[in-house]
Amino acid sequence: MEKKKSFLAYLLWAFGIAWVLQITAGILYRKGNGAAYTMILAVSMFAPMLAVLLAKGKLKGMGWKPRLKGNIRWILAAWFVPAVLGTLGAALYFLLVPEALDLQFTALYAALGEAGLAQMEQSGLSVPLYVGINALAALSYAPWFNMFFAVGEEAGWRGAMYPLLKEQFGKVKGRILGGVIWGVWHWPIMLLAGYEYGTAYWGAPVTGPLLFCLIATVMGILLDYVYEKTGCIWVPALCHGAINAFAGVPTLVLNPAYSNQLLLGPLMIGLVGGLPMILLAAWLCPKGSAALAHEGGLG
Repeated sequence: MEKKKSFLAYLLWAFGIAWVLQITAGILYRKGNGAAYTMILAVSMFAPMLAVLLAKGKLKGMGWKPRLKGNIRWILAAWFVPAVLGTLGAALYFLLVPEALDLQFTALYAALGEAGLAQMEQSGLSVPLYVGINALAALSYAPWFNMFFAVGEEAGWRGAMYPLLKEQFGKVKGRILGGVIWGVWHWPIMLLAGYEYGTAYWGAPVTGPLLFCLIATVMGILLDYVYEKTGCIWVPALCHGAINAFAGVPTLVLNPAYSNQLLLGPLMIGLVGGLPMILLAAWLCPKGSAALAHEGGLG
């Protein structure tokens, strides 16, 4: 009973704090204040971790001390596997929809505009080089930078919520339920600002939030798996950061005419673009080990 009360309190705080922030960010986005929108969304990522404390749970014992011994391969996997999965998914999408591939970078030219292009030329950059630099950043330092924001979610979801759900419902059902909860947590910003899929996709605004629950479930399985394997909360945070870092890379070569079809691809949030990740998660879902149990969490 105590664990149930603690869990309900946790959900109320995690959703309440984040949804207030997401609604605020969505309103600012609609008013054209992109900088404030981005900043508030980044802050909202810490809501699940804060909710653990407000629900009288414990952050201590989640594996805050970096553990390199025996975990190097898992750290490398967390760092690079998301990019591999994203590349495979994008390649599959462009293979099935070749006209969606735009190596002329039409969308990027349009986004930069004449002023942006002139500034790039003054800096000695070309658009292809700019694309390459962005891709390199997504593979190198960006996952580590993003990790410090993602840890707010990982401490709350994988560190506190997932262990409780797996204990109550079993590994598979617990991970699936956790993923659905995580997906629903994003709904306000998806509905208000077109987060992830935009606003012009097929079945909007219903199909996007529903599909994202599947994608969040899939991502949650991968993140929980590396957490179980390492017992260090920074590893799923790194993996989460790597997913976020690579997320938009395929749009750099996406034909603008297909930007309203993100339900399919080329990003990992689409059914085709995300297929490699979905298949890997389906294989890993019943696997893993709770051998590296921690003392933190709820209850």
